[in-house]
Formats: sequence, structure tokens, C-alpha cells
Amino acid sequence: MTKARVLALLMFAVFLATSFRKGWTRSETDFPNYYTAAVLVRQGAPLRDYYDWTWFQRQMNYAGIEHQLGAYLPQTPLTMLPIVPLAGFPVQTAKQIWLALNLAFLAATLCMLSRATQIRIEHIAILMFMGYGSLQSNFRLGQYYVFLLFLLTLAFYCLDRGKSVGSGFLCGVAFGLKLYGGPFLLYFVSKRNWKAVVGMLAASAIAVLTAIAIFGWGDVHFYATQILPRSLEGEVIDPYNSRNGTLTTLLRSSFVMEPDLNPHPVWSAPLVFFFLRTFTVLLILASTSFGLASGSKHFCRHSFAWFTIGILLLSSNAASYTFILLLLPVVLLLQHAGPKERIFLIVSYIALNSFLLSGWVRFFPKLWILAALFFVEGREYWRSLSPKLVAGGLLAATIIAAFDAQRHEVRYLLEPGRHFPRVSLDRGTFLSTFPAVSSAGVFYQAMVQSGYVLRWLHDGQMEEFAFEGQAFHPVAPLFEGPIYFELVKGGVSTTMTFDPATRQVARAVLPPPATSGGSVISPDGKWMAIESMQAGPKQIWLKNTLSGKKEVMAGGDCNSSSPAWEDSHTLIFASDCGRGLGLPVLYRASLPLDTHLN
Repeated sequence: MTKARVLALLMFAVFLATSFRKGWTRSETDFPNYYTAAVLVRQGAPLRDYYDWTWFQRQMNYAGIEHQLGAYLPQTPLTMLPIVPLAGFPVQTAKQIWLALNLAFLAATLCMLSRATQIRIEHIAILMFMGYGSLQSNFRLGQYYVFLLFLLTLAFYCLDRGKSVGSGFLCGVAFGLKLYGGPFLLYFVSKRNWKAVVGMLAASAIAVLTAIAIFGWGDVHFYATQILPRSLEGEVIDPYNSRNGTLTTLLRSSFVMEPDLNPHPVWSAPLVFFFLRTFTVLLILASTSFGLASGSKHFCRHSFAWFTIGILLLSSNAASYTFILLLLPVVLLLQHAGPKERIFLIVSYIALNSFLLSGWVRFFPKLWILAALFFVEGREYWRSLSPKLVAGGLLAATIIAAFDAQRHEVRYLLEPGRHFPRVSLDRGTFLSTFPAVSSAGVFYQAMVQSGYVLRWLHDGQMEEFAFEGQAFHPVAPLFEGPIYFELVKGGVSTTMTFDPATRQVARAVLPPPATSGGSVISPDGKWMAIESMQAGPKQIWLKNTLSGKKEVMAGGDCNSSSPAWEDSHTLIFASDCGRGLGLPVLYRASLPLDTHLN
């Protein structure tokens, strides 16, 4: 047995004793998110509700997952599909089965890469274990990316053996599950591989039809128009967090101010952000496409590897576990690399798949390493591009980006953050929503690190009430009180009451009186605030009850909801504009006395 094989086996043993064991014995996100969605598929739940953080958290509790925060964003309608057969098991048993399957996927990936490149399997395994951070987080969290790596490697393996239709089909399957396979359609078109294009289009069509069969056309359309666009623009979780080391996050954190999440950008210039976001994406896509098209139409491992790196560079969402996907392109590039390039590839892979010191994260080091990897490995393709083609591409990208930036700026100026003050700055709070106004003050639901809590704003201060379980959706049917809210614990939902005078919490004897849902009338009866989706996203409209005239009060390509009147001229509502999709904060809008709706 060679020294390399012994080393690979030792590293595997350490992996089994540490990360794999932690994943096997502990229930952590992100697997519970996939599992809960799979349970909901078996129950026939509507897809659009999956993307509601509060609703999904409630369903996690019903599924037996009590002490973890979770969400389904930014997953596709079919991401949970491989987990559906496991949804009949308890969550930890299902995770153990998934981890065992991932070991098999990993072994198959190593075998395919070894056969294709003639690099010994133990050498590939050593490289993989040297990028330990990504590997361990995939198994500890029960993530999805080992399976995705297997699919993309199998797609390459088929393409390498002349099975273009099969390769395109597998990329289409990956596209339906996690979107990462989608850009490969551009690769196949650039290489004029029409058989692969047909295979990918067929798989994509099957994925869409499958989603429609499971959820119905309305919910799939909702995903395509309301969830997908904001996911592609990086508006999920915390879109300013440098731990999501993407180009979009770097640009947003540099040029867009958000009071809680990004109070001190380099320069508060949203128009610059909108322009540069589109310009850089177009530049990378165009240079990659022209570079690939200028070469031979025949399959080239180097071009496939380079394009895969480009996909990761363009990704709008990235985390530590994402970079396990780099094993495929790096191994392909190592096959014919010289000594210096081999060192560069190995060091880059290790750096991208390792944990960073917290102080370094804010400088986006992994993004710069990935960009360097992309540009170094693409140098031979760009040398063949003519100066006229480069100039034309730059001009086209500039014009398109300018028009797109102007369009986004117009929508941005309609967002409530441009017109209304925040109710409070909730730093360290994921979401604040469902305001309930009573004589004692304003109550609302908040999501913090420990779970969902009830908050009370009164007399210039904020009080927080945490419970054994998750506190959802406070309502104040009567101005004098009490406050009703939902407490979910042990898979059971209970209606509770909170008395502001005594600060006592009790189980409700009777259900709360019915409310008017998304339409609320001001105390003086002159105004109606309406939650509407007629323009696509949820918006708050203001209607004069006497004249019948109405106009948008809180617009933009984002969601504003849950209006509640603080008094006859002051409206409180929740909006996720400028934040992560479905993660709103509260705004206070004061109606001008001379509003033109009169």
C-alpha cells in the first residue's frame, strides 16, 4: 500500500470520527429545511407558503423540529424532491440515510474523476480532504452540494465519452434542483453542441412539468415571478453579509445603505450598485461565451472546467459548503497543468474550501481568489478575441447595464425606506412583522437568534418576551386589549393572550374576534390601507373611503404587508424592501393632511 493511499485512509478515518459523526448524531440546519419541505410535499401543501418564513417555521415544529430556525429560501420548487422518499422517517434517521447516500455520491465522484483524468483516486481524495472546511460543513449540516457535485461530475463524464444528450439532460436535472446547472445551456450553445442543448431543454421541460404537476401552475408562476428574480439578485437571508462572498454582496455592501444590516457603506450610491451588478455579470458572461465560441466546437476538458468556475463566480448565493463543487474543475485542470499552475490550483482549492478568520471575511478574500482562478484559467480564450469584438462587447454591456440600472433606480425610489422612518432599529433581529396596535402600545412578532419572540413598544422603550416555543402573529382585535398570539410548541398550536396591564400570559378561552385580513380602516373611518398583489409583489395601497380614490403607499419590487393603524393619520406596516426576501422590518407612515386622495 502506497504512502498516498495510507494518508488518504487516515484522512478519511479522521473525517468519519469528526464531521461525519457530528452530522450523524446532531440535528442541525440545513437538512431540516429540506426535510420539512419534503414532508410538506407529501401533505400537498401549497408551494408559495414554503417561502413564508413564519409559516415554514411553524411547519418545521409540526414536523418534529422544535429548536432550530429554518426557511426554504432560496430553493427551487424541486430542491426537496430527492428528500421526499426519506420524509416518512424521523428527521434524524432521514438525515443519517442522506449522509450515507452522500458518502456513496462522493465515492462515485472520485471514481469518475480518477478514470477520466488518470489521476490516482487517493491523490484526488487527499486534495478533497485538504479542503476540509467545505467537506465537513456539507456533512455536518446535511447539505446538498455533495449530491450536486455528483450530478455535475456525471454530466462531465457523459460528455467526455461522447454522450452529449445524457450530459445535457443531467445538467437540466441539476438546474431543476439547484439552478447551478442552468448556465451550462450557454456552454453547450457556445460550443455548438446541439445534442446537449436538446437534452438539457428536455430535462428542464420535464422539471417544469413535474413542478406544475405537484404544485399547480399558479404556484410555479409565483416562484418564477416573485421568488426567482430576487434570489438571482442575492436578496436572501442577509444580502449585505460578507460571509455570502459573492460579487453581488460585495457591490451591495459597498454602495447600498441599510440602517440595520449595512449602516456604513463605502459610498451610498444605489444607482452605481445597480449599474455595476449588471455590468459585471454581462461582462463575465460575454467574455466567457465569446472565448468558448472562438475555440473549437469539440469538447475540451479545460473549457468545461473554466466554465464551471465561472458559474461559481457569478453565483448570487455562496457559503462554505458551496466550494466543494470546485473539486470537479480543479481536478480536470490539474491533469495537464505545469508545476507552477498545479501549485496555484491546489492552493486556491484549499483556500476556498477552508475556514477564514472572522476578521478577514469582510474583505471578501474567497471572492478574490475565485476571480483570480477564473481569470488565470481563462487567459488563453481571451487572447483569441479581436479588439473590435472586445470594444463592442464593452459598449453593449455598458448600454444594457445603464438601462437596467435606471429601471431598478425607479423601482428603488418607490420603496418605503425612501419615504418613511423605521419604527425602531432592530439590529441583530432577522425579521419584525405583524404589528398589532393597542392602547398599551405596539406589539409585533420578531425573529432573533433564539427563535420567534413577542415584542412590545411602549413609552419609548422595547420589551421582549420569549416563551417555550415559537410566538407568532400577535393581533389586537380590540384597541383596549388583550393581545392574542399563537404559541407553537411540541407540534401543537395554541392561541394565547397577553394582558399588558398585568403582563400575564394565559391560554385563550375563546378564539380572537375575526379581523379584516389585509384591509384595515383608520379609526376615523376616512382611510383604508389595503395589502394587494395586483402589481406582483405585495404592496400597501391607501384608499379614501369617501372618494374611492387610491394610490400605492409602499411600492417597489419587494413585499410590504401587515398594515395596522396607530391613529387616524399614522400607519405601521412591515416591508422587506432592501433586505432579505421575506425578512421585513416595521415602518411608520404619517399621512400628510393635504393628501391628494381627498
